[in-house]
Amino acid sequence: MKKLTTLVFVSMLGGILTLGSYKLFLEEDFVAMGNTEMMTTGTPGILPVSFEPPVYGTNADFTEAAEKTVHGVVHVKNVAIYDQPRTIWELQARGGAGGKALRGAGSGVIITPDGYIVTNNHVIAGASEIQVTLNNNKTYKAELIGTEPSADIALIKIDARDLDYLPFGNSNNIKLGEWVLAVGNPFNLTSTVTAGIVSARARDLNTNDGTPQSFIQTDAAINPGNSGGALVNINGELIGINTAITSQTGSYIGYGFAVPSNNARKIVEDILEYGNVQKGILGIRGRDLNQNISREYNLEVAQGVIVADVDSESGAAMAGIKDGDVIRQIDNVTVRKMSDLTGYIGSKRPGDIVKVNILRNGRERELDVKLTKYETYAITPIGLEVTNASKDDLKRSKVSNGVKISAALKGDKRSQALIGIIITKIDNEDVTSVADVRKILNSKDPQEPLSVTFVNREGKEQTYIWQ
Repeated sequence: MKKLTTLVFVSMLGGILTLGSYKLFLEEDFVAMGNTEMMTTGTPGILPVSFEPPVYGTNADFTEAAEKTVHGVVHVKNVAIYDQPRTIWELQARGGAGGKALRGAGSGVIITPDGYIVTNNHVIAGASEIQVTLNNNKTYKAELIGTEPSADIALIKIDARDLDYLPFGNSNNIKLGEWVLAVGNPFNLTSTVTAGIVSARARDLNTNDGTPQSFIQTDAAINPGNSGGALVNINGELIGINTAITSQTGSYIGYGFAVPSNNARKIVEDILEYGNVQKGILGIRGRDLNQNISREYNLEVAQGVIVADVDSESGAAMAGIKDGDVIRQIDNVTVRKMSDLTGYIGSKRPGDIVKVNILRNGRERELDVKLTKYETYAITPIGLEVTNASKDDLKRSKVSNGVKISAALKGDKRSQALIGIIITKIDNEDVTSVADVRKILNSKDPQEPLSVTFVNREGKEQTYIWQ
């Protein structure tokens, strides 16, 4: 009996000690976890978890940024107006009258309190009428102010006052892993916000249309109706215009892309001040440096842009940049690939001076380069864009005059193959500059055939006629 009493006493004492230890040590830990704002799923205690606050300047509370931005993002409708019914059902419903049809829709960002709005060019392309619906459901007709198709940016305006708008941030300051919000108005259901991080900078999607690209890549959900919407940082500043997704289905699967705000702002300011976009260029052609090229040129670096050609009359030539130089930095922006370079240059204007750091013969040099103007003109009937030809371009083609094909507007392989070819005549008139091309085509009846004379890569002239 005495042994039984002793056994019971020891058991009770063990239970008391176990419960006390739990209360003293374990329960405090679980209470501490319960006081945090972080929620976890699964069985607690299997993996180590850090509850330290983020070091990078934000507690991941997006409410302030969202509240600042949702009223500055709008729904944009691309409306077509037609004179006659297009189907038997429209004929029965309307008789012989025409009507309106929705061609497409997207989002836009208010950038001034008096109604200037940035959106994507592809959202409003071909519109007979543009309609804008604010986050408060008020609808306005919008006027098209200007476009820059190569950057997929358009500027429109509504007649309104005292609107909520988004201030531009500095897209050069964004960092990989930085929190961002994608704000759009995709289905005319008021603004929608999704969150993610900056996944990459200066991303080139390689669409092979002759247009250099430099996108911000993010994993914040961007769907087709969000095109033209805002990418903002945690402070609610506009750092990009959402423009594209990469997906086999056409819907979001993890990556979205935005035009950097510095480039979009420069385009808008150019349209407002000059009526068109003023493009500045270094005047070089080059390619991304990699390990194989580095070995070929006996270089100690494997990142940057290696210069393959310098236009003789360009700012780069005047500053002393030469073939074989490796561009490593422009101003304070590190250049790892061509899209870093073209993205930064896209935020500058002709006449601006930039500091270019190059590597030559193992030594670094810093050169001041004055950007020259890049003039282009789109010859729409033939689907090609031309620019002024340099003396070296003319010398290579063994001609005394002409303009150079700089881009294929349609992006097909046949047109791509013509990039770099010289056009010497239009309608049997010699052309020496973009201004000559513009003058001939502006004075021409669009219904008349168009004659264009090319000099092929063998130096032979060929003339084609477009009806």
